[in-house]
Amino acid sequence: MSSTYLIALGSNRRHHLYGRPCEVVRAAMEELAALGTVTARGPIISTAPIGAAQRRFANSAALLESQYDPPALLAALKRMEREFGRRTFRRWGDRVLDLDIVLWSSGAWYSKPLQIPHPHFRERSFVLGPASAIAPGWRDPESGLSVRHFNARLTRPRALPR
Repeated sequence: MSSTYLIALGSNRRHHLYGRPCEVVRAAMEELAALGTVTARGPIISTAPIGAAQRRFANSAALLESQYDPPALLAALKRMEREFGRRTFRRWGDRVLDLDIVLWSSGAWYSKPLQIPHPHFRERSFVLGPASAIAPGWRDPESGLSVRHFNARLTRPRALPR
């Protein structure tokens, strides 16, 4: 049975073949087709570094229809990261490619190496911005709120403190 996944993609290091991070993300979107059918690609945006990372990120999102179950897809995504040259030296550090399963059409999945929905997607504009362009109505199975709703929470103008 086929499932649909919302995949977040990010890069902030050059690749020896693909070049700049935005081109790495573009190439990774093409490579996702080896795991199923990419039905939508979000815009690639530039975002500030977080954590120990030093360089700006290129981020995007894609919808992937796949026969893989969540653990098998996670293993395939981690293998793809390694093939692109990712090394796991430091948490939150610079990386050639980062691929995360954010949402799954069958709801939630909880195991030691994998949690769906992604535990931090609700507060990450670099995920929600591109995701809202391709899956605005997709609802978080835990809260029932849509991707569009979470993105609006992060991007709405706020009053200045008095």
